[in-house]
Amino acid sequence: MERRARQPAKPVLVGIAGGSASGKTTLVAALSTLLRGRSVSLLHQDDYYLDCPDLRLEERARLNFDHPSALDNRLLARHLRALTRGEPVDSPRYCFRTHLRLPETRRVEPAEVVIVEGMHLLRSGALRSLLDVKVFVDPPADLRLARRTLRDTGPERARSVESIVEQYLTHVRPMHERHVAPSKRHAHIVVTDAADPVQVRRAAALIGRCLRRRGPTSSPTGSRCCTRR
Repeated sequence: MERRARQPAKPVLVGIAGGSASGKTTLVAALSTLLRGRSVSLLHQDDYYLDCPDLRLEERARLNFDHPSALDNRLLARHLRALTRGEPVDSPRYCFRTHLRLPETRRVEPAEVVIVEGMHLLRSGALRSLLDVKVFVDPPADLRLARRTLRDTGPERARSVESIVEQYLTHVRPMHERHVAPSKRHAHIVVTDAADPVQVRRAAALIGRCLRRRGPTSSPTGSRCCTRR
């Protein structure tokens, strides 16, 4: 009797949400270190900003990038479903100086753990339904503003402090209070300090439990393996 080949386990999809400069990237790096020995792929929701090449640079700079409608979540969901099926995807890449997508894409390979990070991940029901582990990073607002100022005045974005403060008051803070902060209720776990080893280990343990429960023939439409903590 011919033995049927075992299908690979469905990857664990991990969503890291939280406000601008909350420490999402720091948490992703820490989790990747703790998951050493497992294959990990990463997607950035920021790379899925909608492209507006018909607008002048000055007009693009005035757009509200903190509103959920600025993101192409349909494409992101399509890419997450493809990775779940074991298919590689070509993620867009976004330039924060020109506010345009770059012509080059980034190949993302399937992995045992697929981490996607972004502000509005938990607000979108379509994206939430794909995630096995949902994490919300929630430090104090003043810390987020300080980190955002340091990041955006750096060479990659090269913005003035005045423009950063203006954008924070007109777009970032109102959109955080209206759209980002309320999505925290959907998280399995809330991390207040992405550099705290104890909190990072708690999040890693949640991912680890999902990995251990994955069977060799898991179906993409199967139930989520993690319960709310």
